[in-house]
Amino acid sequence: MTRFLAMVMLSFTLALPAAAVQPDEILKDPALEHRARELGALLRCVVCQNQSIDDSNAELARDMRLLVRDRLTKGETNDQVIDYVVERYGDFVLLNPPFKGITYVLWFGPAILVVMGIAGMILFYRRREDEQAEPTPLDADEQRRIKTLLQDKDA
Repeated sequence: MTRFLAMVMLSFTLALPAAAVQPDEILKDPALEHRARELGALLRCVVCQNQSIDDSNAELARDMRLLVRDRLTKGETNDQVIDYVVERYGDFVLLNPPFKGITYVLWFGPAILVVMGIAGMILFYRRREDEQAEPTPLDADEQRRIKTLLQDKDA
């Protein structure tokens, strides 16, 4: 039984997703390849949207990986490569978008929606409580008018 459980656990570890980087994409210089992998982990696949370009099997992700490696082999710094890709695809391509005016919605949008939802629920329940509150008693004039109307109806 122990051997069986060990085999099952081993199969789970072997089934982890492999990086999508193909052997023909890997650079010969290990330092450059390491930099390319670091940059690939920062860039979003614009097709998959929730994967980095290193994890995506999409053709566009492959093209982006090749673009990053090409720019690195030309001697560009990591920042220059990132700037080039952002210039080409926009801030959306960054898995961690920068904090600037146009990306405020990305940063604050979810929190604003949660606050608005909580405020809406509070207002809804307060109005509901107000509607269920005791009615105000009738004043003397209103009570006389009701008695008069009821007497006219009985007559």
